[in-house]
Amino acid sequence: MDALSVAVAANLPVILWGAPGTGKTSAVLALGERLGLPVEVVVGSIREPSDFAGLPVPRDGETWFAPPRWAERLAAAGTGILFLDELTTAPPAVQAAMLRVVLERVVGDLTLPASVRIVAAANPPDQAADGWDLSAPLANRLVHLNWEVSAESVAAGFIGGFSAPSGSPARAGARAVRQARALVGAFLRVRPELVLAVPDRGSRGWPSPRTWELAATALAHTGPLTDDARPAAAGPANGTSHATGPANGASHATGPHSANGAPGAVSRAHGSASATGAHPVTGPVSPIGLASDTIAAPPSGAAGVETARPGMERARAELVVGAVGEAAGFELLSWLRDLDLPDPATLLADPSAPLPDRVDRLHAVLGSVVAHVTADGSAEAWQRAWTVLGRVSLRTPDVAATAARALAARRPHDAVLPATVLELAPVLRSAGLMP
Repeated sequence: MDALSVAVAANLPVILWGAPGTGKTSAVLALGERLGLPVEVVVGSIREPSDFAGLPVPRDGETWFAPPRWAERLAAAGTGILFLDELTTAPPAVQAAMLRVVLERVVGDLTLPASVRIVAAANPPDQAADGWDLSAPLANRLVHLNWEVSAESVAAGFIGGFSAPSGSPARAGARAVRQARALVGAFLRVRPELVLAVPDRGSRGWPSPRTWELAATALAHTGPLTDDARPAAAGPANGTSHATGPANGASHATGPHSANGAPGAVSRAHGSASATGAHPVTGPVSPIGLASDTIAAPPSGAAGVETARPGMERARAELVVGAVGEAAGFELLSWLRDLDLPDPATLLADPSAPLPDRVDRLHAVLGSVVAHVTADGSAEAWQRAWTVLGRVSLRTPDVAATAARALAARRPHDAVLPATVLELAPVLRSAGLMP
């Protein structure tokens, strides 16, 4: 239940995949009760498109798309959980009407409060009566989690009582979210083919700028990131690493790249990542990159790239893989484990501090430096950052040019251009910052 609890805390739209009768609805209702959130259950198989797009009615001489009562109740409460049940028994027309609800939280002419969480549930099409595949556009708006129960946990529940889901973890701060986005942006710079991979037919998670944003949010909420627990992993110089899988004991190896999880792309010993139901364990999205305004630094003293805190690594793997698919998700997780980055504060204080050799690590380092400078806000930090860029430009000018755009856009009003900027003239021209 960790992954579901984190998704609710992070306000990530999530869908639980599991066989009928395994307690998905009961778990969501219990989680809402524990968190003090009203839960509105909307069963897709008995709904029509107008239940999500609104029913047109005349109002004040105009046409008003009246929302259903469940939407009005959530709006009046100001928060809550919208539980969309039996999605795969909803026909394609109803799934299409759900798109705006899941992405924008708009029902008819009513906008739901931003704090309303979206949780869905579905049976695999082969287990659902008159089941339909989930459409690719709707699948791309959700984080997909497998819901599994074990005979042991069910037996224990009947004997001692079933445990309610754990409470919602604390929300990540803006700094953690920005750091996670910077890391995802650095990864996508060295694996640009994973930015978008539209599947041929309806599926579960697949990579797109939207789902990479979901993955970054999941990374931030399964921190704090520390390098103490990072397992050793070796990877080739292009940033593609082959490492051990998440801490739940599943191992994987990346083969021929298939971003939507096609056979041969990822093999694991224990199946796909899941949100185990047995017991509690613990607006529009823009493309992301190192030049994004959303970059921020890790907390002071937090050197390098971080893995999930104890008990959260499995939830992290489940959410990331559920957002972008197995192949892309496990490649990102392996890449993160293989990073070994210096603290940006150390680089700014010590001009001779060693820099990584790999290009993907340099992207991540400069992203962290720009993020640190943005969070610091001082002219001194901004000026020192140009020295770091100068060192990188001697080896990889294109990497330095990317960071130069972001750094120039964050110049403090009292900052004086350092002399090193003149030495970076070729880099600045390639970044479009000098004629």
